[in-house]
Amino acid sequence: MDLSTVLLVSLVGAVIAPFVAARAGVLAGPLAAALPAILFAWFFAQIDAVGTAPIVQVLPWVPSLGIDLTFRLDGFSLLFALLITGIGTLVTLYAASYMSAKPPFARAQFLLYILLFMTAMLATVTADNLVALFVFWEMTSLLSFLLVGFQSEDAKARKAALQSLLVTAGGGLALLAGIILIGVEAGTFSLAAITANPAPILESPLLPAIVVCVLIGAFTKSAQFPFHFWLPNAMKAPTPASAYLHSATMVKLGVYLLARLDPVFAGAPWVGATLVAFGGVTMLIAALQALRAVELKAVLAFSTVASLGTLVMLIGLDGPVSSVAVVGFILAHALYKATLFFCAGIVIHATHETKLRSLGGLAALLPVTAGATLLASFSMAGLPPFIGFISKEYLFEAKLESSLDTIAVIIGVLVNAVMVAIAGVLALKPFFGRAKKPIHVSHGEQPGMIIGPILLAVTGVAFGLVPSLVSYALITPAAIAIHGAPFEVSFKLWHGFTPMLALSGLVVALGAVLAWFWDPIHLALRRRRVFDEVFSDRGYEVVLERTLALARWSTNRLQNGDLRVYGAVVAASVTGLLAYGLMSGEGPLLPNVGAEPLRPYLVVVCALIVAGCVVAAVVPSLVTAIVAVGLSGYGLALVFLLNGGPDLALTQFSVETLFVVIVTAVLLKLPTVARSSRTPGERWVDATVATCFAACVLVATLWIKAKPFNTQLTEYFAVTSVPEGFGRNVVNVILVDFRALDTFGEIAVVAFAALGAWALLRSGSAIRRTGKGA
Repeated sequence: MDLSTVLLVSLVGAVIAPFVAARAGVLAGPLAAALPAILFAWFFAQIDAVGTAPIVQVLPWVPSLGIDLTFRLDGFSLLFALLITGIGTLVTLYAASYMSAKPPFARAQFLLYILLFMTAMLATVTADNLVALFVFWEMTSLLSFLLVGFQSEDAKARKAALQSLLVTAGGGLALLAGIILIGVEAGTFSLAAITANPAPILESPLLPAIVVCVLIGAFTKSAQFPFHFWLPNAMKAPTPASAYLHSATMVKLGVYLLARLDPVFAGAPWVGATLVAFGGVTMLIAALQALRAVELKAVLAFSTVASLGTLVMLIGLDGPVSSVAVVGFILAHALYKATLFFCAGIVIHATHETKLRSLGGLAALLPVTAGATLLASFSMAGLPPFIGFISKEYLFEAKLESSLDTIAVIIGVLVNAVMVAIAGVLALKPFFGRAKKPIHVSHGEQPGMIIGPILLAVTGVAFGLVPSLVSYALITPAAIAIHGAPFEVSFKLWHGFTPMLALSGLVVALGAVLAWFWDPIHLALRRRRVFDEVFSDRGYEVVLERTLALARWSTNRLQNGDLRVYGAVVAASVTGLLAYGLMSGEGPLLPNVGAEPLRPYLVVVCALIVAGCVVAAVVPSLVTAIVAVGLSGYGLALVFLLNGGPDLALTQFSVETLFVVIVTAVLLKLPTVARSSRTPGERWVDATVATCFAACVLVATLWIKAKPFNTQLTEYFAVTSVPEGFGRNVVNVILVDFRALDTFGEIAVVAFAALGAWALLRSGSAIRRTGKGA
């Protein structure tokens, strides 16, 4: 199978599998998990091929704009694809058991969202064309909204879902702008081509704008400061969604994009410094908030934000080791964080208790969960021989070898010490600590929910003990893919007695101290409400509130029920666009109009048109104004007649006559025919808008007339009018043959408008006769 077929199978299976599984009883989990398991097997089988050369497939989409559905599977996208499908398999099994008490349709709906999200993620990480990547990127935002707000009866869940959508989709708009700028400057939307030749981007004066737009898109997706708040709030999602979205998949998309573009932005050192700064600030804020967090999933969420900040910082560092550190940390974090989310879900599901300090003594009641949590926590703390230890070694090595070593190392030591403390508290307090009150467990450890944590925890140990299992197959090709050039990759457990080992020991010691004094530190920080003001989503609430206030104000001003205002706004908008287009065009604004001789009779006709317009604008009677408008229309028909268009002139005469008769008859039936009163200021505004609109149309007409006329379309219609349209009147043939659907649409619009007006008039007549409202 090629990549497009794999994605199509994923899409079709995502739609079918949940509803089949929902009717399968105890087999629901295995049946639903079969799809991601099959996809995992396919991607796993591509390891050898990808190690040799990337797998590429190109499907034309919009070739005229340089937009193709190009799918590319290299080392980095393969790593993500294996994490997406592998953890997706375990999440599906877990979700089927977690949702076992839900109605069948609700279970099927949740599994549908999960599997569709998996498909969107796979399409995003394998897309080589930036426009296609953006489309799939936005699909993940929409599906994340559905998953976070799945418990729609909960107002907090709905609010969190809306917040996640507004933040990530808003950032997506900025990303779209950045992608367009990249395509314009590079001449292509292909990621592979852009990274292979970054010079056009680096030499472009639009580089700062490109960087800002891309960073906003990536930061909103990966919850970086100042958009860090949405991810902890999204913990209102069911635990399977949290484990999937917020550990291994969606929140890493921003990191994925930054890593992909790192070979381009590496040529601008200030971009790397910016990433280090924002990543460092995010790490510090998230670590502080994790110490203050009360709920179990909130602690995990803030630790995830800190980990994402770590990845952003690593991408900003220079040197090839940072690429190894990024890849190793992505793999390690996905394994231990998904395990911890799974275990947290088991604890919450069994005890119905969400607060960390209220839990204790669960090791005897949930022994397998306790063991999996211990293994994952050891990896999170960076203890040997877990893969988390290896990733931390390379993390510190990348920081020490970077030109930004001092600040990166200091922030890394502080934040990683907090991560060690969190790992210790998560492993010990819920399972081996003393509970404040007796804990009741409603059920034991269900097989479908415990398989995932066991496999992921053991995998983290296995990869740590034998790093060669992933070093050559995954780490090396992925690191080379994001570095942009081949280099010697080392990924091993023991490096000897090095500064990195000393820093790891210091981090563990500091983390142990923080874990020992967790309760007093937690309570002291909780009492500092200033952190809620500074680091919460208060800024988001203010922006949202003011945006809504602006929307209400603009709606009240523009959508006020006054037809005059609507006409003025439309005319002013068109005038502005015309003026901008004319001012930004090439050549003189007012071309030479003296080449055509002046015809006196046309001057008289034009004077008639102008007179009709002036009379319509100043007379107080609506009926008189309508007649004056008809007079202008007759003048326009005369212009057509005098310029060799008798058929068009006849049509115009008919239209104007019917217009005057019908509209006058309608106005005479209305309660009043007096014109609505307008203030002098409103009259001046109307006059100004009308005059500017007329001037822009005049200049635009002259400007277009001065341009060379392409006769290709004219000649086509003239030649094909008789043999294909069976008519000698070219205009009529165009209207009723070549553009028949367009003409039919215009007729339909007029007909529906007439029906609407007729219904309103009949309603008004009924009200006047009965004296009652409709």
